[in-house]
Amino acid sequence: MDRIEDARDHGGGIDAAVLRYGGQRSGWLDLSTGINPVPYPMPELPADAWTALPDKAAFQALTGAARTFWNVPDGAEILPAPGASALIARIPALLEPGKVDVSAPTYNEHLAAFQACGWTEGQGGAQVAVHPNNPDGRVWQQEDLDAKRPLTVIDESFCDVLPDASLIDLAARPNTIVLKSFGKFWGLAGLRLGFAIARPELIHKLSEMTGPWAVSGPALAAGAAALHDHAWADSTRGRLAEDADRLDSLMTGAGASLVGGTTLFRLYDVDDAAIWQDRLAKAHIWSRVFPYSSRWLRLGLPGAQPDWERLGEALA
Repeated sequence: MDRIEDARDHGGGIDAAVLRYGGQRSGWLDLSTGINPVPYPMPELPADAWTALPDKAAFQALTGAARTFWNVPDGAEILPAPGASALIARIPALLEPGKVDVSAPTYNEHLAAFQACGWTEGQGGAQVAVHPNNPDGRVWQQEDLDAKRPLTVIDESFCDVLPDASLIDLAARPNTIVLKSFGKFWGLAGLRLGFAIARPELIHKLSEMTGPWAVSGPALAAGAAALHDHAWADSTRGRLAEDADRLDSLMTGAGASLVGGTTLFRLYDVDDAAIWQDRLAKAHIWSRVFPYSSRWLRLGLPGAQPDWERLGEALA
């Protein structure tokens, strides 16, 4: 059975699913991503967030909130950017091309970005660790990361559900960059906000690449408000954990086996992932399959109660 994929295989792609299975885009339930389905409530934004060029004070307000929220070490600086993907695309240009070790399977934009800059896949050079890993949820340990590498990238896009597991202290280590994504845990992927955290010399180079005003005024203001709201973050972690257990019960009851994941997405082993995806798609529910495995199916969490009921009916 054919899969709907783009050149680099991502979640999303509802437009293509609609073309194949019909319906209106608004009527589809997209479970193919790991985005929190109950997003942070957007705060009321000041009018000049939309009309003025972002100023230094707005950037400092955001980075100050980020430093506190993630316990950023004193030896590291923070660079906001228009999404973690924008940083991923630029990081390989920090050094002359060499070998890069990207442990597969994982988020494929990292290797693609390095290869686009002339790097080749191999051992002993730069290292990329997606922590926790997408799609299987592997959690890295500090001893897994070689401090002697010319560059280490730790992608913590999904680590806000596991704050105690964060390797943020390594951001003060030479040649190390920790990435954070605002879109996943806070559920505001369309805002396009991400962060690089590293020693000043690396942040300066990345800042030169991204240029001035890389982050919009609305993103700066909304991001600062959300990162100050620690109570929302704590309650959201609890809700996500409960919902992940609920999804596991639904899926294992339908015959799937849990492989891993995080509380933002779950990875299951099924007899034929393409058939499962097709079955759900006929109910206008979109899931994630992978070109390297015929048995792996990944689902994000439903949000509202009707969405849970809809998934349960499709699996029954």
